[in-house]
Amino acid sequence: MRKLADQSQQTIDSEYLFRLARKKSADSRTALAATISDLFEERQNTLSERERTLMFDILRNVVREVEVKVRQHLSQRLGGFTDAPIELIEILANDSIEVAYPVLTKSMVLRDAHLIEIIRNRTLEHQLAVAIRENITEDVAQELVDTGETGVIATLLKNPSANISQATMQYVVAKSKNENSFQEPLLHRRNLTPEMAEQMFLWVSAALRQYILKNFSLDQMKIDNLLEQVALEEIGQDSVTGGEEASAKTLSQELEKEGLLEPNMLLTALRDGEVPLFVSMFCRMTKLRETLAMRVLFEPGGEGLAIACKAIGIDRFTFTEIFSQTRKARAGGQIAKKSDIENILSLYKRMKKESAEKVLRQWQRNTDYLAAIRQIELDN
Repeated sequence: MRKLADQSQQTIDSEYLFRLARKKSADSRTALAATISDLFEERQNTLSERERTLMFDILRNVVREVEVKVRQHLSQRLGGFTDAPIELIEILANDSIEVAYPVLTKSMVLRDAHLIEIIRNRTLEHQLAVAIRENITEDVAQELVDTGETGVIATLLKNPSANISQATMQYVVAKSKNENSFQEPLLHRRNLTPEMAEQMFLWVSAALRQYILKNFSLDQMKIDNLLEQVALEEIGQDSVTGGEEASAKTLSQELEKEGLLEPNMLLTALRDGEVPLFVSMFCRMTKLRETLAMRVLFEPGGEGLAIACKAIGIDRFTFTEIFSQTRKARAGGQIAKKSDIENILSLYKRMKKESAEKVLRQWQRNTDYLAAIRQIELDN
């Protein structure tokens, strides 16, 4: 390749660049772009303003006609340039993702209007690249959330430098009830308010509830009452008449006397929609007061249910079915997610029966629900 710079003068041979630019073949355009890219890499700290302007102008005119690998190289080189012309950066940012990624994630030349346009009109991969940029503004963050793409929103939440407005945070908090991947990154964001954390407490796992109690000033008695209230509402217990509840308690008492209180009876009651009977039988099998039993049965994470079932000797297959049926009861008929079943079953299998029995005895003595869960021992 011809030398483009005089070693003594350290200037760019602009005439050679222009002659190469006049050639219209794809090969010559690719060679030109590659040459300029190499010059940027070798002399980015010594190029004069005139030389930079010259090369930017040439690139702007030929960049669409050069090979992908060369465009990738250009994008990587120009991503950190604060003086690159916006027209050139826009072309690269709207290219295929392997070309666009470096400028989308790093270029400070791109403004909110450019980023929003890309979010609205380019691919999921382009949206994900924007979501990891440093210091995203509130407007761009809102646009990313408006995509409705779970992966994009989760990536944004994990970006500690992203600026997310309180209105957007509140919207995502509400969405986190049905999207587990939002929950942990939300709780680690600095601008999550105690009120938002309290709202999330009603549906996150036991581990995340511990994090909330440790990092936010919440009234634990208030939280306990809220959880029990939500459990009652979600399974429609408020609509159960006194007569139905009394009948369920009488029947469960008779079944206990006859020695017929078995796991398959619990499943039968659940499948038939006999929630009061199921709760009453569960209370008798675990020796838990009804309000705590409701908490164990219908809390979002299912950790308490796993502990109780392990302690009273319910096998893992029956436990899995009970978990699925209780999730269905509390979610208005929705089937439990496969990932949720796999996670809770993994916990159940690793749990030591002796440890589960110890926790259940603590619950029977009316001690702190979450403190007892913390003591559960797992096998590796």
